[in-house]
Amino acid sequence: MMTSDRERDVIAAFVSLANTMVDGFDVIEVLSSLTTDCARLLDVASAGLLLADGSRVLHVVAASSEATRNLELFQLQREQGPCLDCYRLGSPVSAPDLADRREVWPQFVDGALGAGFVSVHAVPMRMHDTVLGTLGLFGTDVGSLAAEDLSLAQGLADVASIAIVAGQVAPDSGSISAGLQQTLANRVLLEQAKGVLAARGDIELDQAFELLRRYARDNRIALADVARSLITRTLSARTVIDHIRTSGTTT
Repeated sequence: MMTSDRERDVIAAFVSLANTMVDGFDVIEVLSSLTTDCARLLDVASAGLLLADGSRVLHVVAASSEATRNLELFQLQREQGPCLDCYRLGSPVSAPDLADRREVWPQFVDGALGAGFVSVHAVPMRMHDTVLGTLGLFGTDVGSLAAEDLSLAQGLADVASIAIVAGQVAPDSGSISAGLQQTLANRVLLEQAKGVLAARGDIELDQAFELLRRYARDNRIALADVARSLITRTLSARTVIDHIRTSGTTT
């Protein structure tokens, strides 16, 4: 049974997702928060999220760490792994001990173990009959997730899926695809901005992302808009880097 502290955290996570169902909300921020919440609330070390484009090609859209993002990319490049199977099947896939699945996903298993992950659980992101992508949960300990944790992960993924297509009265495959394409385009901008900020500030990509998120939140600007401003140099990298110090907050 969940503790009262965890209950509060779970409620806060769902409230945060629900609050995004308003005009102008930032999808990338929503999905990034989803992976962070999963890593914090569930018995996993990190989480990553894949979304499909109009051609049903999966892309990494959010991850709670750069190591997880790299592993998700590796999974896509090798075209094998639990998250891909979850997307293809449209149902959860669990690998409590990756060493036992080497025959199924040989390259992915080696890559995951090399990154320190020994278990993976994936749940689909869906909207009606359309599978939008998958939410991958990566563990550093062998073992199955509790049924309530899997249910919570699926619930968070379902609400996030609704957020992606929020504002559409009767979303069809075409309108869903258009929304996903914009999300993927914004993610490309964000990756470019992370690289700019990391290079200018001589910092890690994880830290660069957190600086971008904090600047966007504090200034009530969409992450994609901050990223675009950095890339076009209408916003200086130094301004974002110095923001934490001048605002008196920490990452």
